[in-house]
Amino acid sequence: MQKSFFLPLLLFITLGVQGQSQLSVDYIMRDPKWMGTFPSSPSWSEDGKTIYFQYNQENDPADSLYKINLSDPGTPSKVSLQEKRSLERGLEAFNSDKTLRAYRVKNQLWIQDLKKNKEALLMEWHEAFSSLGFLADENLISFNSGGNIYILDRTTKAIKKATRIVSGTKPGNGSSSSKESTSFLESENLSLLQVVRERKEAQEKSRAYRESIREVSNEFVFYTEGKNLSNLQISPDAAYATFSVFTPSSNKNTKVPDYTAASGYTEDLNARPKVGTKPSKIEIGIYNLNRDTVYYVSTSDLPGIKDLPDYVKDYPDKTWEEKEREVTLSGPYFSPNGKRAIIQVRSFDNKDRWITELDLISGKLKTLDRQRDEAWIAGPGIGWSFGGGTLGWLPDSRHIYFQSEETGYSHLYLLDVSTGDKKPLTSGSYEVFDPFLSKDKKHWYLTTSEVDPGERHFYRMPVMGGAMEKLTSMTGENQALLSPDEKKIAILHSYSNQPTELYVQDNKAGASPQKLTSGQSEEFKSYPWRDPQIVRFEAQDGAKVPARLYLPEPSKKNGAAVIFVHGAGYLQNVHKWWSSYFREYMFHNLLTDLGYTVLDIDYRASAGYGRDWRTGIYRHMGGKDLSDQVDGAKYLVASHRVDADRIGIYGGSYGGFITLMALFNHPDVFKSGAALRSVTDWAHYNHGYTSNILNTPEEDPIAYRRSSPIYFAEGLQGNLLIAHGMLDVNVHFQDVVRLSQRLIELGKDNWEMAVYPVEDHGFVEPSSWADEYKRILKLFNTTLLPD
Repeated sequence: MQKSFFLPLLLFITLGVQGQSQLSVDYIMRDPKWMGTFPSSPSWSEDGKTIYFQYNQENDPADSLYKINLSDPGTPSKVSLQEKRSLERGLEAFNSDKTLRAYRVKNQLWIQDLKKNKEALLMEWHEAFSSLGFLADENLISFNSGGNIYILDRTTKAIKKATRIVSGTKPGNGSSSSKESTSFLESENLSLLQVVRERKEAQEKSRAYRESIREVSNEFVFYTEGKNLSNLQISPDAAYATFSVFTPSSNKNTKVPDYTAASGYTEDLNARPKVGTKPSKIEIGIYNLNRDTVYYVSTSDLPGIKDLPDYVKDYPDKTWEEKEREVTLSGPYFSPNGKRAIIQVRSFDNKDRWITELDLISGKLKTLDRQRDEAWIAGPGIGWSFGGGTLGWLPDSRHIYFQSEETGYSHLYLLDVSTGDKKPLTSGSYEVFDPFLSKDKKHWYLTTSEVDPGERHFYRMPVMGGAMEKLTSMTGENQALLSPDEKKIAILHSYSNQPTELYVQDNKAGASPQKLTSGQSEEFKSYPWRDPQIVRFEAQDGAKVPARLYLPEPSKKNGAAVIFVHGAGYLQNVHKWWSSYFREYMFHNLLTDLGYTVLDIDYRASAGYGRDWRTGIYRHMGGKDLSDQVDGAKYLVASHRVDADRIGIYGGSYGGFITLMALFNHPDVFKSGAALRSVTDWAHYNHGYTSNILNTPEEDPIAYRRSSPIYFAEGLQGNLLIAHGMLDVNVHFQDVVRLSQRLIELGKDNWEMAVYPVEDHGFVEPSSWADEYKRILKLFNTTLLPD
């Protein structure tokens, strides 16, 4: 194995001998600050003349807020603490055309006219308040305080309490304090201490008086009766308020021991429960402000609410009860005029998503769109179980918009709530990301992968559909942010071998972007980082599998290959922008320098390629996602003169899982592998991720047994390195402990384990990164290269 060196600034060891590199593991795994500083989290000043962003020019312990003034776009300057505080507004709301802004300063409510740049104090409240919002009548502003909604009239400054909600039990429904049984200690205390007794009697008289007033006033009051209310909001027409009631389930959490705690004692870290948890319950309540009554949304009439999944046919001996499935609800989302509302409902098994119209008078739901997937509902803009995703109203209060994978790719749709007519605004073999309406509500802005799955560009499109106008031009990823007047676009752009930089351009097609930052250090720029080829090889089922390919110079080629498996399952790494796996990217440059051929595959389940690719692993993780690695190895042998007996594989998290499955099930293909922070038994992973793909172990044990490496450990023949952080609260260290015992019992002696006592799932310490990757490099050098 090549010796590792710590190289000082601008000093590289350039060796032209075959099998050596300018890089070393210690060098590339240092604190990433050595690479330079790269912008993130951009925002605009209100006048659109300044761009703010996170940056670090002065080698501070962490990024700070910087700015660039577009009238003089020189070197970015750090924002002073005073200016930073002036920019911070913890709570704000805008009217429909964003000409007015209401915001909170401590317990004061201010209004700002953004056109005239004038501000005025509207009120000074007696306590903290939240949830600011302009109503349909924009002279009215709502806010929440003390568990209730209030409405402020901007003209008269009058404040009206819209809801009367009391946390507790309605008088007469439960025992009052005067009737509660007292303990022996309390009874004795009251008899002995006169002042204490008198105070208690005074409290009881005061409470009785308040209750008598309520009864006389005949006001409607909603008592929570022990329920915890959240998401309290008012409809824009001030006719309804809605709230959510969340009832958590009691699931057993796991413990992760910390053997290196500062106390010197072993301390337990609380971690997630395992797959198969009981669902938490969400109810949505409707507070009818005109009728003074509260009722709850009903989901019993949803079409298909009792449908069983297709996989039940694999269990003919089991009796499946027909019953309403558990669901989660998000919303309501009110139309701009407040007359209508929609709610998104998802089944807890995540096989159905209903977008429904809520009858505000009865609480009943009318289904507007049902998306059913026998695998699981997901994809860009679709959201997750507790909401999220693209969903809202057009200004006409008639059309709703949402994203759906109905065609196999996530696209943007409009639906006329009055007629039920649905219209796709985008279509094709690409995906849509983060659509939003222009300030004047006449256009959509959206990001898509239409040019290529490995590129992201920013577009404009008429609000009712039509031709998309491509606004960005730089190859790679373009994260766009419009200025407040929508005349300019700030862009975070990166390319395969170029980390993120900040640009600005006019908001029109064909505009030339102006580069505002140059964050790469001279040290980082001194190495010629590769632009990997993007190739597609044919899988055994005929699919064209995308991959990044790193080819060594012919004079250095050693005949060995390494396949990298990205993590997360649903993640894309074959693209033309700077990878979140930048350490691995640099490691692949090192491997290629040493003569290895490297392949990085977007296997089945990866993001960016539509529904069928995403769900290709349903009920069998380690199926097509694993065969794609095998077919990648065959492609390297057939097309790039790789020795079939000298192929290694490695990856972390999901990539570690695939590495284990590869060595256990295809020892004839993979001679060595490094499995990092690996899932070894899916029955021990979390519910939200695993149950989508494999259902639950109690209901679908077949899926878990064919998907978990621990059941295939007897197949290990090659050389295995296991590496895991002991503080991993995502994939618990217990996973590899159980697997190691299985390997011991099987008498396997061609594996080793490296443990990292202070690391979680994502490593933090450069020393840990370096140690792990030196072990990986040593594994490949000693097992894949000739003596």
